[in-house]
Amino acid sequence: MKEPTCSYNPSTTLTLANIPRELDEALRQRALSEGKSVDEVALDAIVVGLGLVGAEKRRDLSEFAGSWIEDTEVNAALKDQDQVDPELWK
Repeated sequence: MKEPTCSYNPSTTLTLANIPRELDEALRQRALSEGKSVDEVALDAIVVGLGLVGAEKRRDLSEFAGSWIEDTEVNAALKDQDQVDPELWK
């Protein structure tokens, strides 16, 4: 008997059958809440479940870069946190 081979094709499509109702509902709910397709959510879950996090998909904080909005009330509330207590650094 010939050994099965593993080869990757970027256009590979997998079809899953007999998906439990709870899983289907969870995938659809997450897709809706995250604004993603069910396929994207399912792929993310598989990557995480197989311990491949970061292997294919890399996430960064670029979507937040440059998004800070100056707010005088927030700045005033945070000002106390900018004070260094010399007693704590002895």
